[in-house]
Amino acid sequence: MFKLLGTNKNARYGKLKLAHGEVETPVFMPVGTQGSVKAMYTDALIQIGFNIILGNTYHLYLRPGCNILDRFGGLNNFMNWDRPILTDSGGFQIMSLSKLTKIDNEGVHFQSHIDGKKFYLTPDLSMKIQHSIGSDIQMVLDQCIEFDDNISQVEQAMNLSLKWAELSKKSFLQSPGRLLFGIVQGGVDESLRIKSSKETIDIGFDGYAIGGLAVGEGHKLMLKTLDFTIPQLPTDKPRYLMGVGTPMDLIESVKRGVDMFDCVMPTRAGRHGLAYTKNGKINLRNSKYAEDKLPVDETSSCPITSRYSRAYLHHLFKSKEMLAGMITTHINLNYYNSIMVELRDAIFTQKLDDAILNIYENWDKKENI
Repeated sequence: MFKLLGTNKNARYGKLKLAHGEVETPVFMPVGTQGSVKAMYTDALIQIGFNIILGNTYHLYLRPGCNILDRFGGLNNFMNWDRPILTDSGGFQIMSLSKLTKIDNEGVHFQSHIDGKKFYLTPDLSMKIQHSIGSDIQMVLDQCIEFDDNISQVEQAMNLSLKWAELSKKSFLQSPGRLLFGIVQGGVDESLRIKSSKETIDIGFDGYAIGGLAVGEGHKLMLKTLDFTIPQLPTDKPRYLMGVGTPMDLIESVKRGVDMFDCVMPTRAGRHGLAYTKNGKINLRNSKYAEDKLPVDETSSCPITSRYSRAYLHHLFKSKEMLAGMITTHINLNYYNSIMVELRDAIFTQKLDDAILNIYENWDKKENI
């Protein structure tokens, strides 16, 4: 369950008590799509300070499949992770990866992106898959669409998501420490977001996610949407902004009252040579770092961030060594977690504005390339 422990204006500091442990919020959840946070051991995630990760229903359903997950007693045992897991419902991956064949009131027909095999995902099946995974937090099945200014199409997807939310709740298998989150949709339209919020709250969930953002609308429009969506949500329930985003996205969303985040950005960027640090971004593939003896951030308390030289990492990327992505992914996830720790402390001590100003000033003072 969720307990709100402090506020600083709209920003919130809280704690989630889940089946596999406690999680302080605001929190960033690394994405472990297929039971693996790419390029990271679970021990390394714990070393950084993560207490919750995200798994993906769509991918884990296709492989290894529910039979294997059931045999191991869930994803925690399968991947050797003894802390909480949140799973999305699979709706976004069906939109972005698979070949859609048909959507109806009861579910979605799709073909696997792996081998073309046909499946029919319903709210009931999504709940059963997430139960096999053993998720601490499960998400309702929703219809995800890309950014679209066609209001009728956005409204149609929102209404279908509301219907699926009801069906998901009916199929959710309750147990101590297991939560079910609803998802608010409605694109960037204020009236639809308000309607979706009200009707999702009327169904009744343990937490509320804001979906349908970071799909092409841009940073400013995303924040504008949060400004009229967040006030509609209960203050005593956790708020989760799905699939977001950059460090600035996180900071500005925390200011507005968001508690939970996930995004592939720090791991994906790490595998492609982009390091996030408190001094800004560093493109380690850039030839100007070929002889640079400085570490990525010599002032960092993270031993990985402060140990390896920029020249060495530049060399690894140019040589296409796997270690390059492993090191830079660790650096990025450490930085993302450090932002959350800093924001939590600042909310608790009523110094959020000063903390954010300090973060932004560090970015401005250094090269951000």
